[in-house]
Amino acid sequence: MIKSVAIAIFVLLFCTACSENRENKKSEEKQAIIGFSQLGSESSWRVCNSESIIKAAKDAGFQIIFDDAQQKQENQIKAIRSFIVYRVDVIVFAPIVETGWDTVLEEAREAEIPVIVLDRKIKIKDPSLIKGYIGEDAREEGRKAAYFLLDKYKDFAENSETTETAEHKENVLNILEVSGTLHSSSAKERAAGFREVIAKEKKFQIIYSESGDFLRSRGKEIISQIIAYNAGELKIGAKKIDIILSHNDAMTLGILDALDSYNIAAGKDVAIVSFDGEQKAIDALVRGKVNCIVECNPKTGDELLQLIAKVIRGEEIEKETYVAEDIFTENDNFSLFEKRGY
Repeated sequence: MIKSVAIAIFVLLFCTACSENRENKKSEEKQAIIGFSQLGSESSWRVCNSESIIKAAKDAGFQIIFDDAQQKQENQIKAIRSFIVYRVDVIVFAPIVETGWDTVLEEAREAEIPVIVLDRKIKIKDPSLIKGYIGEDAREEGRKAAYFLLDKYKDFAENSETTETAEHKENVLNILEVSGTLHSSSAKERAAGFREVIAKEKKFQIIYSESGDFLRSRGKEIISQIIAYNAGELKIGAKKIDIILSHNDAMTLGILDALDSYNIAAGKDVAIVSFDGEQKAIDALVRGKVNCIVECNPKTGDELLQLIAKVIRGEEIEKETYVAEDIFTENDNFSLFEKRGY
């Protein structure tokens, strides 16, 4: 009898221990910590991107340490170093610029903490310092914008009324580019993809390009200064601007503010091509003030967390993971547009 009781107690204790081990293991998996350095909160797009990742991390049972770098690379480097000290399991960061990351990423590798790059790409001497990249295909986004213009102006050279004016005597369409943050991969690749396509069409000419740093205030400032300098006209020198290529919706909204204040009809007097897909920009597209928006999808949270889970398990991930992106144009059926949520 005593022997039977002892066996029963042993079995009970063994099962309890197994259960506790399973719970502890489950708890350890859930307690994995992500250090996430976001470059800033300069737009609705960026805020949505951060919210998507924070929500996905919490839904997956991970802890997340979030840091807003406020558009400063030194703040991001400081944040990454703090993640290393804290011994997080994975570091994720959206880099402000392409270069200047080698040293801090070497420190992360020495600490055996894997790193995933988000949204913008980086240039480093040793590609193995990061596990992979997830986000936009900015070069393809630039191509999409150019293809829209090729289609929109496919009959331009045959239109004698348009080409006989002084501004168009060489049968060209003059483009003003308001680009993103200098030395950021998004700005460089969108510009490169756009130029790759329009280079084959002599009727398109980029006559001026200036960085608006992805900020609404800068978009408004650049266009306002150009118009004011030219006595209320949207032109560079003697050349009328036919198209504005704006590298994000935040700047585009500022550009629309400036054009409106000078009674220049955006979408008609000058074509507007933008990137991102914020709700306010889509609303402007529906009103005819914007002609095309190439989507840059901010909702990368779920896909990012799938990559993080693989990395924590010691699995390899693709070096580049691009999220699905669409394009919205003046030719679309606007009734099919769903609310963007940002």
